[in-house]
This record gives sequence, structure tokens and C-alpha cells, in this order.
Amino acid sequence: MSRIWNFSAGPSTLPLEVLEEAREEFVDYRGAGMSIVEMSHRSRPYEEVHEAALADAKAVFGAPDDVRVLFVQGGATLQFAMVPMNLLRPGLKAGYVDTGVWASKALADAALHGEVETIWSGETEGYRRAPRPDEVRVDEHLRYVHVTSNETIGGVQYHAWPDPGVPMVADMSSDLLSRPIPWERFDLVYGGVQKNLGPAGAAIVFVRESVLETTRRDLAHYLRYDVHADRRSLYNTPPVFTIWMVGKVLRWIRREGGLEAMARRAEEKANLLYGAIDGSGGFYSNPVEPDSRSRMNVVFRLPSPELETRFVAEAEEAGLSGLKGHRSVGGCRASIYNAMPVEGVRALVEFMDDFLRRHG
Repeated sequence: MSRIWNFSAGPSTLPLEVLEEAREEFVDYRGAGMSIVEMSHRSRPYEEVHEAALADAKAVFGAPDDVRVLFVQGGATLQFAMVPMNLLRPGLKAGYVDTGVWASKALADAALHGEVETIWSGETEGYRRAPRPDEVRVDEHLRYVHVTSNETIGGVQYHAWPDPGVPMVADMSSDLLSRPIPWERFDLVYGGVQKNLGPAGAAIVFVRESVLETTRRDLAHYLRYDVHADRRSLYNTPPVFTIWMVGKVLRWIRREGGLEAMARRAEEKANLLYGAIDGSGGFYSNPVEPDSRSRMNVVFRLPSPELETRFVAEAEEAGLSGLKGHRSVGGCRASIYNAMPVEGVRALVEFMDDFLRRHG
């Protein structure tokens, strides 16, 4: 077997140790005579997997006692609607911070289900940065302020959290588990799991019990957070395979040193890659302001689209996959999530240096 370096933005690379463990258990799960994905979700073996994943998520994330963990299908995109549907009602308004593609999508969907306003936008600046904390100030009339902690497409990330004076809601899809969360600022945190947590198939939602007490009850049952909380994310058949794998990734993170270790690795890998970009004499360029650069999704451009196409093709041949930028913005992008070892980033930096020597 020959493993390549996978820099895809999601679904993304997973820890090799986790994949090998899953391979050993997949056909015959712990002597049950069948795979975990064939079992009833009401069976004891799966219930143990499910409960352990919920408990490990709360422990690894360091979530407070009054925060519930939910697994909900539909990814983060469904949460764009579920958040306003559950938290807003006539007379309540939410504020949204627009830092790029995903924040804009969350805002557009929320506007279909409640009253919202844009309280800060980076659009006129070309989405080059996250707002400074003092730029996100609101009146206390807002029910919540929504932020997107890391823009996967634009490579923009918050490194200083806002403190708007009202509870915040965050889409943390692409930097979950890469650093500790200041829970005192958030009523609800959500994210798709297919970047730092596991394979595609679900979103993880952290929601305060005080919020669950006031969510709307006039929604279809699957769209209600209180229903998922009351049924411990077993209201319907859950994404068994995804949750099984998420549990394994969570245990891997604990063994590796937890969120603090992930944060140190993220900074080390990002510094290596941005160092190569900044030290290239302009051959490689990153459009994001330095204090907003993502440590998960590093975007960069080359002098011409033709060189970018050649770069991606030659990188693929060299065993470096997934470096093409998102179709909406072009360029190149390296996603360096938790499961990407520093050796993979070093391999990319060496390739970038070689490509510069040959084409610069």
C-alpha cells in the first residue's frame, strides 16, 4: 500500500491509525459476526459506540456541563436553517458576520426563516480578513450573533474572538478540534464532521440546555434540537458509520495530547507553509491579511492560471493530492487538518521550492 499526501478540503484525510483500526473491525465487529454498519442502531454494541462518541466529544472539546452534544445528519448546511428555525421567532432578530462564502450562505438561508441583519461584512475588501473584536459590537436586542470561525474556501480564520455582548453561534466546520473553544461566549456551536472529525455524513452540534428550553416546538420533529437532545441523537436511524469513525478520531486526539497538542501542530504546519509562500519572492502569494490567515486551509496563487494548472498536475504526480483551489475562486489550496502530519507539509514545501526553481 502506498499512501499519498491528501490536502483535500473535505472529505479530507483521516489518521492512518484510525483507518487501520476500522479496517480490522469492519467485517466482524468485535466478534459479533457482522459489521457495525449492518447492526440495528438499537443494538447494544452500537449503543455503546454511540454513547461513547457523545461522551468523548464533550470531553475532548472541553464542553461545560450545561452543553449537550448532538449528531444531526445534513452536515453544516442543514444547520444554516436549523439554527434560525429553532432560535428565532417573531420579534427576535439575529446578526450575522459575513467573512466569505460559507458565512454568506448561512446568512442567506437564515433570512428565509427569521429576521436577520449583517452586522459586519468583508465583501468590499474582497474577503481578505476576519473582523477585529472591536468591529463586532451590537445592541442587546439581537438574539444571537453568528460567525463562521474559518472560511474553508477563502482561507480566512478568526484568531481573536469577538465579544459582541450577546450570545454567539458559530459554524466551526473546518477548524473544529484544532484549538480550544471559549465556551463562555457561545450558546451553540456546530460543524460538519468531514474535515477534522471523520467521514462525511453528519454535523455535530453543541447547544446549551438553556437554549433547548426555549427553542420552537412548531417545527417538523427532525428539525427540532430538543427532539434530538431528548432522544440522544437517536430519534431516527443515525449515520452509524460516521459516528463510529468520529468516536475513533476523538480517541486518537486524546491519545495525541488533546486540543492543546492539535493547536501546536496546526501552528507549526501553518508556519511552514506560509513561510514557503512568503519566502518565494512573490512567486507564491496569499491574499489574506496575516492576522486572519487560516491554519487549516492555506490558499495561494501563482503568477498565472497556466502555472497553477501545471503546479496542481505535477503535485499530483508527486503524490500530493487535492491542491486545486475551490472552483469559485481558483488558485491553489492546501488543507492541513489535524490528521495531516507535519511530514506531509514538509513534502509540499519541498515540492513548492522545486517547482519555483524550475518555473520561477
